[in-house]
Amino acid sequence: MKVYFDNAATTPMDKEVVEAMLPVMTEHFGNPSSIHAWGRQTRAMIEQARKTVARLMNCSPSEIFFTSGGTEADNMAIRCTIEGMQLKHAISSPLEHHAVLHTLETLADKGLIKLSLVKLTENGKIDLDDLENLLKNNDRSFVSLMHANNEIGNLLPIKKVAEMCKKYNAIFHSDTVQTVGHYNIDLKDIPVHFINGAAHKFHGPKGIGFIYVNSEIHVAPLIFGGAQERNMRGGTENVYGIIGLAKAMEIAYNDLKKHQDYIQGLKSYMIQKLKANLPGVSFNGDAEGDSLYTVLNVCLPETDNAEMLVFNLDINGIAASAGSACSSGSNVGSHVLRAIGTDMSRPSVRFSFSKYNTKEEIDYAVAKLKEMFPVPVKG
Repeated sequence: MKVYFDNAATTPMDKEVVEAMLPVMTEHFGNPSSIHAWGRQTRAMIEQARKTVARLMNCSPSEIFFTSGGTEADNMAIRCTIEGMQLKHAISSPLEHHAVLHTLETLADKGLIKLSLVKLTENGKIDLDDLENLLKNNDRSFVSLMHANNEIGNLLPIKKVAEMCKKYNAIFHSDTVQTVGHYNIDLKDIPVHFINGAAHKFHGPKGIGFIYVNSEIHVAPLIFGGAQERNMRGGTENVYGIIGLAKAMEIAYNDLKKHQDYIQGLKSYMIQKLKANLPGVSFNGDAEGDSLYTVLNVCLPETDNAEMLVFNLDINGIAASAGSACSSGSNVGSHVLRAIGTDMSRPSVRFSFSKYNTKEEIDYAVAKLKEMFPVPVKG
């Protein structure tokens, strides 16, 4: 049996998305910057896709810019704002994706900003009291806090944080890569300055994403070299990727409640099955509380084969992750799990689900884990 439980890393493309992209690859090949009919046709397709994304996010099409993905969007929000607005203080957390954390650390190492990391609560939530103290006791700040953690799934009360940032005149960026296409995000209701999405997290193509830039602020481009994306991102547009992203978002939001209920059911079922079959199992983060319904981070019993666990799952046809796929191959362990105080002597595995998974696949995965962690026979 082959089981794919690494959807937080990337999701399989929806067949309808592939079908929407194929004509752009085979027929509509004009450069969107060209003024002839072929170019005008692809330009119109891009602008229609932009309108689709804006409608689903409840914002203006002029506030949506297409990027190569979430990492580029994070860099654009952080670097272009801090450097362009000459902000001297940034607030983030030790749980952020490296696209955020490493970018801010680099700016701090260069002496461009002072970087403050907000404290965490016992289960890995952002300490909102500490966040307010940091906002209150520093100069105007740039705040970057992710909506949902990609490793443990903890959710940020994004509207509450946005309103707190507004109170202290801070610029607020939230990495929403794990939540776009999975939650309704109403940008007319949430006073955030930047969010971002990546199509491959919601059954779209890789190499394409977007950034929302609130019309109240103006930032310089990250990439120069052309007038594309209204002079905000030089380079010929990834037309078929943009079409695929818009189609994937439409599908996601058309069936959002159905998918939420179904995938949450899978996650709850796996928690129940693991508790029943693996004594000593626990869950990292707020797995059974306010957390991302697609992600379950499992802390398993101590074993001498901890480093081989993900490989052994793979041998049995099960795809899972020891953390973020963006840091795969690293032998330093998850910075997120260390930050929340997880017992690093025990192996932790992230299982992440999509609409294509089934309870039968969970039964299979739990059975294989039970074989790897047999209950000791009492003498």
